[in-house]
Amino acid sequence: MGLHSIFDVKEEVLIVRLSGEIDHHGAESLRDKWKDMMYTTPVKHVILNLEEVTFMDSSGLGVVLGRYKEVLQLGGEMVVCSVSPQIKRLFEMSGLFKIVRLEENEAFALETLGVAS
Repeated sequence: MGLHSIFDVKEEVLIVRLSGEIDHHGAESLRDKWKDMMYTTPVKHVILNLEEVTFMDSSGLGVVLGRYKEVLQLGGEMVVCSVSPQIKRLFEMSGLFKIVRLEENEAFALETLGVAS
C-alpha cells in the first residue's frame, strides 16, 4: 500500500495526516514534502495524525524526529495523535513520547495548542 500524506494549516499549526506504510521507500519523499510545508507556510506547531498508518519502521521515526527538531527551532511543539497500538508501542520503545506529546485525536490536539477546530 504506499504512503499518502495530506498537509493542512490551521492558524500556525501544520497538520500532517498520513495513511499507509511509512518505510524507507516513502520516508524520503515524506521528509521533503514536510520540510517544504514547514518553510513555505508560516507555522510554529505540528500535529501528526497517524490514524490511518498501518506500518512504520525506523526510517519513519527518523523523519518524525528530524521534523521535531525543526519545530523546536521554531519555538513550537509537536503533537502526535490517533495512533494504533502498534505505532504507539514503536514510539514508546524509541523514546519519542518522552519529547513528543500524544493526544487522543486531532481536535483535542488542536485545542491543546490553542486552536479551535
